[in-house]
Amino acid sequence: MRLPKAGTIEIAPSVLAADFAKLGQEIAEVQSAGVKMVHLDVMDGHFVPNLTIGPPVIASIRKTTDLVFDAHLMISEPEKYIESFVKAGVDNITFHIEVTDDPIAIVDKLHNMGCSAGICLNPETPVEAIEPVAKYFDMVLVMTVHPGFGGQKFISEAAKKIIKVREIVGPDIRVEVDGGIDKNTAPTVVSYGADTLVAGNAIFGQKDRKAAINAIERTYR
Repeated sequence: MRLPKAGTIEIAPSVLAADFAKLGQEIAEVQSAGVKMVHLDVMDGHFVPNLTIGPPVIASIRKTTDLVFDAHLMISEPEKYIESFVKAGVDNITFHIEVTDDPIAIVDKLHNMGCSAGICLNPETPVEAIEPVAKYFDMVLVMTVHPGFGGQKFISEAAKKIIKVREIVGPDIRVEVDGGIDKNTAPTVVSYGADTLVAGNAIFGQKDRKAAINAIERTYR
């Protein structure tokens, strides 16, 4: 399964904020609330100052759900690891423009493996960095916090880049936003052109996950 077709707004709960002792149960809970995808934050302790999950964990939770697995690789040298993540069961792999000199080669490899591809911009990275290659991707991810940790404050200036990204890619490529997304910030990023909203603490930090998801959805519907 690849990303949902562009044209719908999707919430992608980030498992970084979930209880890792019961990931299968946590994912089942948000799936029952109607989401189509979950966001998997992969950190290597090198590109970002934290370590999270890798292919073995993803392969384990893949057995528990048919949701789209949207893997965000916050790692150096993603080209070395994408095959392992695809084999583990991810459906989309997003990597950072800051870590590669040949993004198109990675996109081609992912597409040849049946995996969709995303490119990511850090808060400080200008949209111009992805402009020459954006059309080759299935999604562009705009970070509205600094990658590496959950629970950070939404950076409003970084969010404004969504407007230009949407102008560049048009309506047929997804524009994802990650960082500080909740019922207060969701309507802003949707108005800018984002259609894929990553939310961690705003969902998994709440006791009633369905109510948390519905609260975000009501802000833009």
